Amino acid sequence: MTAVYRLPAMGEELPQTYARFRAAGPVIPVELPGGVQVWAVTTHAAVREVLEGDNTRFAKHYSRWAALKDGRVPNDWPFLPLVYGEHMLMRDGLDHARLRDLLGTEFTLGRIEALRPRVTEIVDSLIKDVIAKGDAVDLVSSFAEQVPMAVTCELFGIPAGDRPRLREWTRTLFSHQATAEQTHLAGHQLITFMSALVEWKRQDPGDDLTSALVREHTADELSDQELVECLFLILVAGHETTLHMLGHAIVGLLANPSQLTLAITQNRWADVVEEALRRTPPVYGSLFRYALADTEVAGVHVPAGDALLLCIGGGGTDPAQHGPDADQFDITRDQKGHLAFGHGAHYCLGAPLARIEGEVALSALFNRLPDMKATIPVDEIAYSPSFLTYGPLRVPVVLNA
Repeated sequence: MTAVYRLPAMGEELPQTYARFRAAGPVIPVELPGGVQVWAVTTHAAVREVLEGDNTRFAKHYSRWAALKDGRVPNDWPFLPLVYGEHMLMRDGLDHARLRDLLGTEFTLGRIEALRPRVTEIVDSLIKDVIAKGDAVDLVSSFAEQVPMAVTCELFGIPAGDRPRLREWTRTLFSHQATAEQTHLAGHQLITFMSALVEWKRQDPGDDLTSALVREHTADELSDQELVECLFLILVAGHETTLHMLGHAIVGLLANPSQLTLAITQNRWADVVEEALRRTPPVYGSLFRYALADTEVAGVHVPAGDALLLCIGGGGTDPAQHGPDADQFDITRDQKGHLAFGHGAHYCLGAPLARIEGEVALSALFNRLPDMKATIPVDEIAYSPSFLTYGPLRVPVVLNA
């Protein structure tokens, strides 16, 4: 594989980069920071094909990555903390199924739906804080970041005072501007924090997910390392993704007043969430799948052991799947299915909770403050410097325009 495309592309926003990749072909060679070469899977159909091959044609565990084993990936590569892991997302086959089943007992639809009243209370409190800040606020730092962090910390039984440092660690892990030392330190600090949390809940259990996992599963079922890494996964994935989903939805509604009117008058907040997830999925690029044997994806030969980066964002705006206006925000479109939560064996367990957070947060925010206006043109909003997770850094608004 000789990469002729690079990520990130200097001076180009990620949606434009992924659209350019998609036009170049369904599977193309790409060079990531640090000179690491992978395949980018760029279309909806090709991404879905790979996802459907989880546990059969493709693996998630880093031990399957040939370039990592033979030294072509530097030992100090900044993204290794996201590649390494023994949690559910990085396991394959029976190991993956075992961990998914254990966590699935705590992420049932009934248990998640039962959280809706508490999510509503958290959101209402945060909106009061937003209003108290004055007429001009940033909806990312004051709202979109706060909702999932508050919900996730409550789910885990983590004190509110720990939220700022947890947010900083997750932000560092996903930034391609962070140094290897910074990302490795952030990963270590998160794991250390989660280890201490498990021990605390073992000694002083409460009515939270951490305590339930510690109490209900023996060491034979779920080792301490697996438990810690699963909590790490839920925290990082649940927070980082939901904040970007909220940010994208807020921008989409501010940029399209007619869509906002429809959402308010027809109570179409579930459609708002799905359209934001489709058009601008929070996980814009998913690390990695590894070919278990020589194979073809969308007709392109992929050698055994090669890594594939799944361009979920490019698939979300693929005209072949979503029509010629796929790049437009339209809550009335006929949804044909998106891949923001994955597909197949690794479909996101937290999807129901993310949807509840989105519906509750967006409906409460815009029903309470329907006259909000962005204070800068929405096409000038800056986005996160990462090719993995993608969302607005700031959304400055006036609350009563």
